[in-house]
Amino acid sequence: METTAKFQPHIEVASDSEDLARRSVQLFVESAQEALESKGCFRTALSGGLTPKRSFELLGADPLARSLPWQCVDVFWVDERYVPPDSPYSNYRLAADAFLNGVPIPPGNVHRIPTEYEDIGTAAQAYEATLRDVFELETGQVPQFDLIVLGMGTDGHTGSLLPNSYAPFNMDALVSVVYGMGENLSRITLTHPVLRAAHRLSVLVSGQEKAQTLKDVLTEEADEVRYPIHVLWPVLERIVWLVDRDAAQAI
Repeated sequence: METTAKFQPHIEVASDSEDLARRSVQLFVESAQEALESKGCFRTALSGGLTPKRSFELLGADPLARSLPWQCVDVFWVDERYVPPDSPYSNYRLAADAFLNGVPIPPGNVHRIPTEYEDIGTAAQAYEATLRDVFELETGQVPQFDLIVLGMGTDGHTGSLLPNSYAPFNMDALVSVVYGMGENLSRITLTHPVLRAAHRLSVLVSGQEKAQTLKDVLTEEADEVRYPIHVLWPVLERIVWLVDRDAAQAI
């Protein structure tokens, strides 16, 4: 496999989606233990979608995960559709139902992207303010998450950094609004400087329908317009690609 990036991608191929979910949980626990041991806290940002759903369910049942000192864990979200938190389209609800409601994490350590504001821009500013407060950031600083869990769409997007949108190129803010067109929902997303600053990132890719996109993303010259996930190429050495066999069949 060829890539124009300086570093070769770190790809782990799972036998199926269940195996992928188990490995994702292992990586979450390992990252948490490492951060807790080194600095006494663990800060992570989660994504939504079908691929991480099973990982969340296993995380809520895993003995090692349940035994973490959750009072020292802060959970954020990479992106969110602008829907109420109890909506079936909410990334927050997915994680809450799958595992957060079953672990002893203090409510104040769960930092969902607010969607109750009348103006979505105000909501994005409020989420950025939360990031700055929890990470105790000075002006110009970017938060460093211990682990950011990402997925990849069939169009090569990650988070809500969508093709043909401004969001992949927003370097002036920690949080960006992605306005929906037509029937598409508007979204709020972390910007790529935040993603790039993470100590570790995992990208979960599952399903045969993503096989060709994954091959193109990993082998073609970086093109952030066509495949926004390419904004991560400067930090490729910090990414673990967790891919099931169906998604990996073309690489």
